Amino acid sequence: MLESFYAAFWQRAAKTDVSQITSQLRALTQARLSDPRQGDLPKWLGAYQQLPDTQDVRVMLDDGVILRSDMSAEQSELLQQALRQMIPWRKGPFDFFNVLVDAEWRSDQKWQRLKPHLPELTDKTILDIGCGNGYYMLRMAAHDPRLICGIEPGVLQNIQFWSAEKYAETGAAVFPLKFEALPAGPPCFDVVFSMGVLYHRKSPLEHLEHIQKLLRKNGTLLLETLVVEGDETTCLIPQGRYAQMRNVWFLPSVPMLSLWLQRLGFKNVECVDVSYTTVEEQRSTDWMLFHSLPEFLDQKTGKTMEGHPPPMRAIIKACK
Repeated sequence: MLESFYAAFWQRAAKTDVSQITSQLRALTQARLSDPRQGDLPKWLGAYQQLPDTQDVRVMLDDGVILRSDMSAEQSELLQQALRQMIPWRKGPFDFFNVLVDAEWRSDQKWQRLKPHLPELTDKTILDIGCGNGYYMLRMAAHDPRLICGIEPGVLQNIQFWSAEKYAETGAAVFPLKFEALPAGPPCFDVVFSMGVLYHRKSPLEHLEHIQKLLRKNGTLLLETLVVEGDETTCLIPQGRYAQMRNVWFLPSVPMLSLWLQRLGFKNVECVDVSYTTVEEQRSTDWMLFHSLPEFLDQKTGKTMEGHPPPMRAIIKACK
């Protein structure tokens, strides 16, 4: 069944430069999914198999991830039961035939900030690093790209994506890998998205350089990451946690981040948005039952519980 998830992607990739790395993608994915430590994979695949089939699906991706068909009440109940076995849902929302998956993140809000600054996506090859359950990939699909490839090590998030893709049939694919596992080249992507990834990297410049090697000439990077206020010399390195996250390493200022990109040879580096993350955008829901941003902030000071500046995110656009 797993191989069937990728059939449409392999066919599309064969007609692009991404064909140069498909053998590596296939081998790495097979090794990852055969890892015996993926103990919940049978459960999640079982939930996927419970998703009901339906005819004449209407797919609407311009204003959200919205799926419609003439699904019966019994099918709708089976659908909801299957999707709830895949909790927690971190990115969303997804509207599965009027079953609303209200995820932790209102990812549609970030997409609205990003959308005015998108490069041309039509007929382009796209890589989304740390794509989670593919919410943004599905939004990208509305622009009719040639190919969309997502990288996400969380196997649960992979199955969540395939649950939406079962009905959306965009031809995109998510691979259960760490970005570092990908070969650093050849340059085969027109657009690379790296959103919510950079601050988890011990070596952020290596991450950016890896992206650069996968980008085609004149390709576009869209980078979204946590930042702090300051000048070219400002960077926060939390001593412990940041907003209760353990694996946060570097939170540069926008000028420092821009300097990193310029030093690596990126051109036309531009900060197109800076926004504070609000508790309306990230919060606990019935589909993500753990603590979220409201519990990670000190309500008296507005800072994180560790005393750091509250989460502020920048979107940087740059060209190779």
